[in-house]
Amino acid sequence: MKRNYQKELEEMIRRIQRRGQVPKLLLHSCCAPCSSYVLEYLSQYFQITVLYYNPNIYPEEEYEKRVAEQESFLRRFLGRRADFLAGDYESGRFYEMARGLEELPEGGERCFGCYRLRLQETARRAKELGMDYFTTTLSISPLKNAQKLNEIGEELAKEYGVAYLTSDFKKKDGYKRSVELSREYGMYRQDYCGCVFSLRERERQKQRQAGLAQE
Repeated sequence: MKRNYQKELEEMIRRIQRRGQVPKLLLHSCCAPCSSYVLEYLSQYFQITVLYYNPNIYPEEEYEKRVAEQESFLRRFLGRRADFLAGDYESGRFYEMARGLEELPEGGERCFGCYRLRLQETARRAKELGMDYFTTTLSISPLKNAQKLNEIGEELAKEYGVAYLTSDFKKKDGYKRSVELSREYGMYRQDYCGCVFSLRERERQKQRQAGLAQE
């Protein structure tokens, strides 16, 4: 039976509210635009610290641009109601993980390994910081596999002893709302996932589109 991660999240939030608690959540963010709706939604129920840890981003200048955009948006949107942590740019870890998977299409095993790399660091930091929960904004993207993200998150929760907040943030028009907030705040919105492989795929798509337009 296919799980409804959005309903599971809503039920978890109801249980938290019944306890009268405001738990601490470490939220891994892939980028500022994707974080926008997630922060709007979850900040009603959690004390959030945003972790920007994305060693897959290429090139380094792009990474720095996305880090700055994330922190800027967080400050404008939530001010002192949330904390921000910028992870180290450990691109070597990403390329080590991707070795042998370079030619796979986007959305496959290389991407799943990238999910794990980022979620594992989030789980590790969540334990180190004494967080009650951890999760990621990645499930807001229509291009990301929510089932695989949640499977990895729940596995890491057992390994690190910190609860994972299941999610499928694209539901209930979450992705649509993130696009609206991105426009409202004038955010930099990139046109590729972030890694060198997705950039190459995006460039190939542009070339194909340009070729079709000339026919």
